Amino acid sequence: MALRQDRKRLGEILINGGVISSNQLEEALALQKSLGLRLGEVLIRQGLVSEEDILRTMQSQLGVPSVDLNRLVVAEEVLRLLPENVVRKYTVLPVELNNAQLLVAMNDPTDYFAIEDLRIASGMMVKPCLAKKEDILRAIDRFYGRSEAEKAARDYAKQMGVSPVTGMHQSALPGVYGVETGDEEATPIIKFLNTIIENAVNNHASDIHIEPIEEELRVRFRIDGVLQEIMRTPIGMAGPVVSRVKIMADLNIAERRVPQDGRISYFVGGKMIDFRVSTAPTMYGEKVVLRILDKSATILETEALGLGGKDLTVFKDLISRPYGIVLVTGPTGSGKTTTLYTALNQLNTTEKNIVTLEDPVEFNFKGINQMQVNPKAGLTFAAGLRSILRQDPDVIMVGEMRDNETAQIAVRSALTGHLVLSTIHTNDAASSITRLMDMEVEPFLLSASILGIISQRLVRRICSQCETEYLPGPKENTLLELSEGANVVLKRGKGCSYCNKSGYKGRIAIFEIMPITAGHRQLIDQRATADELRDYAIKQGMTTLKQAAGKLVLEGVTTIDELLRVTYVND
Repeated sequence: MALRQDRKRLGEILINGGVISSNQLEEALALQKSLGLRLGEVLIRQGLVSEEDILRTMQSQLGVPSVDLNRLVVAEEVLRLLPENVVRKYTVLPVELNNAQLLVAMNDPTDYFAIEDLRIASGMMVKPCLAKKEDILRAIDRFYGRSEAEKAARDYAKQMGVSPVTGMHQSALPGVYGVETGDEEATPIIKFLNTIIENAVNNHASDIHIEPIEEELRVRFRIDGVLQEIMRTPIGMAGPVVSRVKIMADLNIAERRVPQDGRISYFVGGKMIDFRVSTAPTMYGEKVVLRILDKSATILETEALGLGGKDLTVFKDLISRPYGIVLVTGPTGSGKTTTLYTALNQLNTTEKNIVTLEDPVEFNFKGINQMQVNPKAGLTFAAGLRSILRQDPDVIMVGEMRDNETAQIAVRSALTGHLVLSTIHTNDAASSITRLMDMEVEPFLLSASILGIISQRLVRRICSQCETEYLPGPKENTLLELSEGANVVLKRGKGCSYCNKSGYKGRIAIFEIMPITAGHRQLIDQRATADELRDYAIKQGMTTLKQAAGKLVLEGVTTIDELLRVTYVND
């Protein structure tokens, strides 16, 4: 390869790039001998250059591409090409296999001895790309941590005297479960669980599924709203892993017949992450789901949500009203809580007394009084809402309108001069009205109290690293209401190592906002159907979820498949 034919040294590259002088290089080389460090580290320590200066200069002088490892997903078969001890020795990361060439992220592509060793270790040609040392180390922990979990599973199998392949063990028999043992035996289980949790957080997963399936224990992560299988281990680990989770979540380890819910706080990567834990009995044992509540990942700016133009104006107008109800609706995992938190962040001033009632509290606000429901202690949504009204609130946020009693109190709170924010589970904005009627809330109370309803979904963004353009076909023309021969180019992701071959990376919200007008109030008083309310809202200029998704498809942000996935229920 060209890089091997023209073997430039780092010092020469930096001088040619005008970053350092010859005298500075000589001083750094002399210091390097006494410190035993790499030249780049010495130059950074001296304050002559930054790591960004070095990477930028090498990129321009050598023509080596750079790669962002922060949200990269590397395929398992690529990771297997270089063992963990080799990647840690040279601080490198295999990124992608393409045309029998292994793309490897390096901090110093002028380390030709390392490139040669990597070629021998992998058995193929190595093509370097640039990345920050800190990013490489973090990525190694993230990806090779999976092998740590597998090692923990093998250690457990070895301790218990079972085959790590079949995993057949007495605890796999129906009705017989593993239990917590001494520290020595528990260590592999603790390592396994810790590694799984850390990997999930580092890969920006929203949920961890640990589930027994016949003779194996399967681990899956939900990333960007889609479940991805991470690994499988012997079923013999199921009992001890579930018991460990229960102990961490302060649940009853002896109770295996009924579902249980709990909470875990875990320190990952220098920050405290909360996990909502749910266990449920299945045919092959108990399944565990951990919902990751990462406070640092919460978006609190309206523009960052994906709101813009007319919808942003309507949203700000709704939450600025002195009293009334603003509802946010959508399925589980559609970002409803994030939208409510964003609204609270906009309203949070010293002049307002804001009180929330949540299950659970997912983000701690300064200056906001937050309560967490506790049914065991009698603190339900309805009971909590009654107590909040005695706290002289200006703004009340109720996590969810689950029952008639909560809905009735929320409506009466809005009518007595409070701004109430809440969520409800319906398919679209108009259906929320009929759902509240089903909860036996009188129509005249709804028409007088509800300010507006926000329905939302999350669509996946096209991966920026592998996006490709194509011309729309008949399906696209029909769904996007395009005329034949329209000069439109759409995008989709081909699938690469950055997006784990999915073609998508990250998500963005789409909204359907229905402000309640005088016309809506008349329809509500007449017990109009959801279809009638929806049709009227569209005539008044409401942008539907399908239209919002279609706009993102035309802008090249998402795909037609995502439009169908998240909006078909409204047709």
